[in-house]
Amino acid sequence: MVEVQPTRMELIKLKRRIQMAKRGHALLKMKRDGLIMEFRTILEDAKAVIEEMIKKYEVAREKLALAMAVDGAIAVKSIALACHAEPKFTMKRKNIMGVVVPVIKREKVRRSVYERDYGIIGTSARLDEAVSAYEELVDAILEVAELETTLKRLIEEIERTKRRVNALEYKVIPEMEEAAKFISFKLEEMDRENIIRLKKIKTKKAKEQQ
Repeated sequence: MVEVQPTRMELIKLKRRIQMAKRGHALLKMKRDGLIMEFRTILEDAKAVIEEMIKKYEVAREKLALAMAVDGAIAVKSIALACHAEPKFTMKRKNIMGVVVPVIKREKVRRSVYERDYGIIGTSARLDEAVSAYEELVDAILEVAELETTLKRLIEEIERTKRRVNALEYKVIPEMEEAAKFISFKLEEMDRENIIRLKKIKTKKAKEQQ
């Protein structure tokens, strides 16, 4: 226990600090519970998005395998080399109960056949379908990346908030309450000593007067 001065002023200050610590503890618990609820909600969304991404991945593999088998590897590689476009996105921020998480504002990767970097003449529908499938897959991957980053930030903040709640609940507040009890005990002891001393003085004066 930290050494404290057993004075009434110190006791008043300590009681105020205990009240503030308890209010802070209650607010942190509310924040922790709110973050956990938010995490669970986003986690459910993430599960659905990941499942959808896996489905799109399987479809893309099938489309690519079909194009490779029928049109040949050279045709597929030519299309792949012709596609130079990269995903375009901007990073913004969103505040979730004091936690700043990234929000990806992106343009859809999937484009129409006429917007792509290769000519439609001389390409088959199978190649176009394979390209479309992989464009959809990239869109899904970006969405999953955003949700995973958000979940990671929330987990970090939840753990940080838990540590602060536990520190207040099991260390800071109990130590301050113990210090307050110590001061109260010392003050009561000093009061008793003063009463005994005053009684002795009073008795002494009474004897002197007699």
